Amino acid sequence: MRPKDVRVVTAERSQIELRAVDLDSLLPADHRARMLWAMVERLELSAFYEEIVARGSEPGRPATDPKVLLGLWLYATADGVGSARELARLCRSDAVYQWICGGVGVNHHTLSDFRVGHSEKLDELMSQALGAMMAQGLVTLRRVAHDGMRVRASAGAASFRRRETLEECVKQARQQVERLKQELADDPGAHTVRERAARQRAAEDREAAVKRALDEMALIEKRKEEQRRKSKKGEKPARASTTDPEARVMKMADGGFRPAYNVQLATDVESRVIVGVDVCNRGSDVGLAPTMLDEIERRTHKRPKAYLVDGGFVDLATIDRVTEMGITIYGPPMKPARPRPPGSPPKHRDSDAVASWRLRMETEDAKAVYKDRAATAETVNADLRKWRTLDSFNVRGLVKARCTALLNAITYNLLRWQALAPA
Repeated sequence: MRPKDVRVVTAERSQIELRAVDLDSLLPADHRARMLWAMVERLELSAFYEEIVARGSEPGRPATDPKVLLGLWLYATADGVGSARELARLCRSDAVYQWICGGVGVNHHTLSDFRVGHSEKLDELMSQALGAMMAQGLVTLRRVAHDGMRVRASAGAASFRRRETLEECVKQARQQVERLKQELADDPGAHTVRERAARQRAAEDREAAVKRALDEMALIEKRKEEQRRKSKKGEKPARASTTDPEARVMKMADGGFRPAYNVQLATDVESRVIVGVDVCNRGSDVGLAPTMLDEIERRTHKRPKAYLVDGGFVDLATIDRVTEMGITIYGPPMKPARPRPPGSPPKHRDSDAVASWRLRMETEDAKAVYKDRAATAETVNADLRKWRTLDSFNVRGLVKARCTALLNAITYNLLRWQALAPA
């Protein structure tokens, strides 16, 4: 215990202090945040500003600068932060994020709405960055590697219900909404009106989510029927999630089955820059290669000369389609489930494109070229999964998942741009 006559200067943490802070001195000159901010300032962001209502001297609160919100999300993605609430907390406590904010206050609602509300604009930003890198000769599209990865969706396994259960859930949700509406109309007590209104909104959201799951059920049942006709095997009953109706149960990299989305990425082999992004809810990669090639051409107005895919993308129709586009495809030949005895005549006659592909993949040169696929596409996937935010989705729906994937791709490309051309 301290004696009463001892004089010391002690801590007083409840005292409010006013401090002078020079935000620009918080970060060194070569900090990553400064580099990303410099690149954001070079991007054409007029589309983001066009939808802002606050103009001139008209009444209304000024909007938060889209440049600030984009800079925050780019740096957060580079830093592996995928939560809007966590990002809002960092803006109050971390010097790097305070520097990006530059005194602008943000909350998690604004950050969340910005991330998932600009799918087309983020798509255009990615094309902008790619165009600039191609103009500098950094991206050539001489060879492109394509790979997909299953990313965990924000839905639990228990949220998947059969059609009969979903119809019963819709009935119960509708009854609950009607009951709450009646209670809200009959209750004269003002102190419970807000609570009952909130309960009603929650019930209406629940009813809408189950209805969306029923809409998705028709697509799932159609897909199941196609698979049943092809495989001639019994399929499990179709189920849809009431949490994220567009998510599907997929086989993951570890062999387990969980709700997920299929993120497709195409990467330029020489520069390791992502040149194509897509998100779908198909568990199989078969048939997705031509779609990605169309995506690359839409972004870059150019087709790659060589296209490297793994065995999951390879089927005879894909080989024919890619060859018709004037692109040389490299992929491992399919292994038949029941190998035919040596010397047996082929079951089907190969097209010229398929026959050329089979001969090409037997050569040592083709095998050497194909080695670049794993060294490029899979390492990019691992980077986004391990160091960025594509380990799992914390948003729901295909559109929002695509926004998250685009943010990851844009961030990765800007970091590659800085590495390839520091000046």
